[in-house]
Amino acid sequence: MIDLYYAPTPNGYKITLFLEEVGMPYTIHPININTGEQFKPEFLAISPNNKIPAIVDHQPADGGEPVSVFESGAILLYLANKTGQLLSKSLRERTEQLQWLFWQVAGFGPMLGQNHHFNRYAPEVVPYAINRYVEESKRLYKVLNTQLEKTAYLGGDEYSIADIATYPWAKCYEHQKIDLQDYPAVAKWLDKVRQRPATQAAYKDA
Repeated sequence: MIDLYYAPTPNGYKITLFLEEVGMPYTIHPININTGEQFKPEFLAISPNNKIPAIVDHQPADGGEPVSVFESGAILLYLANKTGQLLSKSLRERTEQLQWLFWQVAGFGPMLGQNHHFNRYAPEVVPYAINRYVEESKRLYKVLNTQLEKTAYLGGDEYSIADIATYPWAKCYEHQKIDLQDYPAVAKWLDKVRQRPATQAAYKDA
């Protein structure tokens, strides 16, 4: 059983997408990030960076005490290794999938997060910041589109944790001032991932 400490954000959805895809039982523990629950000592004991998502695995592979994991990329990699699913066993394809996973957590997610902030939540309009992050978002979508013109999924022919990490952020393209007509391969990929039963379950239940 997995305890998932969660809020309905792109990073939170990454984990429900994985868990639904593999059919692993989990219990959601909602963390209200608007009221500061992420700063409570009991949550910080699991996620010292006071960010969601985080998990506790009560049945780790070594049979020992429960294992807690924070950071969405680390959680996806932990769960993929635990289940043997959604991460290729082939050296070359696994390497490709991991490259795109880390591309998402290091660049695509953080830059789009700043885009969201300055376009939707900042208390004042900062034209320089808006332009900077919109333009960087466009660059990243071009990188994503170029890859998806060559492969069915981000890491190759198979759906993987790289796609799971990227989808919840790309799904919010309208909030990022992105016109999908400029990125047709991304649009096709988004539609394909959206239609997966696990994707629909993750967004319905979480």
